[in-house]
Amino acid sequence: MVNLAKMDKRGLGKCFDHSVLAKNTTESDIRRGCREAVMYNCASFYSATPYWTPVVLEELSGSDVLPASGIDFPFGASPSRLKALETEYAVESGCRAVDMVLNVGALKDGRHDVITREIRDFKSAAGDAIAKVILEVAFLTDDEITAACGIIAEAGCDYAKTSTGQFEGPDMSQFLVMKRALLGTDVKLKVAGVKFPRPQNAYAFLLAGADLIGTRAAVAIIEALDTMREIGLVPRYEG
Repeated sequence: MVNLAKMDKRGLGKCFDHSVLAKNTTESDIRRGCREAVMYNCASFYSATPYWTPVVLEELSGSDVLPASGIDFPFGASPSRLKALETEYAVESGCRAVDMVLNVGALKDGRHDVITREIRDFKSAAGDAIAKVILEVAFLTDDEITAACGIIAEAGCDYAKTSTGQFEGPDMSQFLVMKRALLGTDVKLKVAGVKFPRPQNAYAFLLAGADLIGTRAAVAIIEALDTMREIGLVPRYEG
């Protein structure tokens, strides 16, 4: 669990996956986002697809920020085989973390066989890369969230992630359903789609047990650390 009392701004950067995911993304947007991720010591930098990975690798060279990509982003409705192929391509291109969007429709139809297959295929295709599965909890019931988390844990994935950030983000109750479902497993929790006001809500999720925040607003959230301490939301720095 993240201990914010021990975090200065540089250390805090590793609690964030920075991203540029807009539909109209250009190369200059990707390069700027990568440079921000390096400057703020983020855990990873994400583009929406592996198309941008060569540019990301160039910009992140010499840093410990991981190059990363979304898989079947943002809808997650492709067949398992295509998701696995995209994952393999991303990893072969140099991605060291990959986030696959779960097939929400199949989950809501109760097709746990489909979900199990695609998550297992994804994990296998990811190899040594960090494998994160995106639930898109805004479209799911608590029972569906719990079921998906169980399948993620059984498949040995590294993270369960709340959302793509392209639709409605998670509320705290949905995050806590995930946390309870994964208690006692090795699966970590990543939150994306943090609602406004982003700094306050992002820190609330970290305090509630999130291991990572995925966001396009990493810079603003990290810069808000002193303000969050001033108002008492984040504990005082203990060094």
